[in-house]
Amino acid sequence: MIIDYTLLTIICGTALLGCTAGLLGIFVLLRKQSLLGDTIAHAALPGIAITFLLTHSKNPALLLLGGSLTSSIAIWFMSLITRKTHLKKDTAMGIVLSVFFGAGLVLMTIIQKKPIPHQSILNKFLFGNASTLLPFDLLLIGGVSILFTFILLYLWKPFKLISFDPHFAHSIGYYPERAQFILTTLVIITVVLGLQTVGVILMSTMLIAPAAAARQWTTRIEQMAPLAALLGTIAAVAGSLMSSTVAQLPTGPVIVVILTSFVFISLVFAPQNQKRFAKKFRINIQKEKAAP
Repeated sequence: MIIDYTLLTIICGTALLGCTAGLLGIFVLLRKQSLLGDTIAHAALPGIAITFLLTHSKNPALLLLGGSLTSSIAIWFMSLITRKTHLKKDTAMGIVLSVFFGAGLVLMTIIQKKPIPHQSILNKFLFGNASTLLPFDLLLIGGVSILFTFILLYLWKPFKLISFDPHFAHSIGYYPERAQFILTTLVIITVVLGLQTVGVILMSTMLIAPAAAARQWTTRIEQMAPLAALLGTIAAVAGSLMSSTVAQLPTGPVIVVILTSFVFISLVFAPQNQKRFAKKFRINIQKEKAAP
């Protein structure tokens, strides 16, 4: 198989995205906010549709900017619901996710009924299309990935503390709200950037699956983060190569399938899970022997 310039662009773009999403997904998973990626991705759809309606532009950067704005508004609504009501975060995320995604689908239906050129570009954000990545997109993803890696390294300790014990973090001089705001901003930008590759529907898997797989192999966050980044990168590269060898095989869904297989393999073969299964098996055997 000959790797041409276009395929190399796709591989590098998806690999950088998988690495960054894997790193950030660790903190999302530890804070028990697995629906956060879903909420951000689905909430970006109405922003993309509104921006397209107002500008008739097919510039991905402009459309993603609109998606980032509505994703930020969705996160604000989610925070407002949890602060002003007795609903929990997962319930608030589910409400915001469904409302914004429904609004986005309504807007896309309206756009399809209007004689506006380049309407097909919206499907790229809904289902993902990594083959449309351009050198400018690669530079953007690469710059964001490098910047976010430095931010994570610089703010590693406060991010780790707010993930486990925000009250203790506040008692030793950190500001959990500020750290949470920065972390949420990083997640929003990463998820919105990934919409062009994986799409609204599948982007949350790219954020959570590497972290979920890495969590099965270690309990130390210092080991979990690089492992999640590695798994995200491997899945992205493998998915891009597989989709390039089979006609009409979309890159985003293949990457998601590979990531999901990593999670299942980790659940079965991780040493700590095998010990847990073996312990339960021995207990069941002992119960059967003790039974009359």
